[in-house]
Amino acid sequence: MSLDNEKIIRNAYQVAEDQDVAGWVAAFTEDGAFTDMSVPLTYRGPEELGKTVEVYAKAFPDMHRELGRFYVSGDVVIVQLRLQGTHLGPLELPSGTVPATGKRIDAPCCDVFELVDGKIQRFDCYAEGSVIAAQLGLA
Repeated sequence: MSLDNEKIIRNAYQVAEDQDVAGWVAAFTEDGAFTDMSVPLTYRGPEELGKTVEVYAKAFPDMHRELGRFYVSGDVVIVQLRLQGTHLGPLELPSGTVPATGKRIDAPCCDVFELVDGKIQRFDCYAEGSVIAAQLGLA
């Protein structure tokens, strides 16, 4: 079971990296939610979940998630990773839009997933916002 859950999450990262909005939404339960804790902002359900991929693909078209360690306990998967990319487009945040800076980010992140029947019900992303802001020259 734990290997299956790790595989499900690895696949979800690949779908996001491929900028496959429909595939990303399909990885979630009907009532699934994604919270970007660095902003903070929660996207809920099929109508909103695709926006997460769209926003980051527009701001960082070369976004790469360098996956590190996986910790699996039943239906909970925790991942240590690094968010890497070049800020080439507008980054839409609740506080406003950050115009492209052309700068690279390489920021630590920890993601926590809760799965139900092989789908993501909850995804909390703890990206290190202060590192990202500093690397973009915003801090």
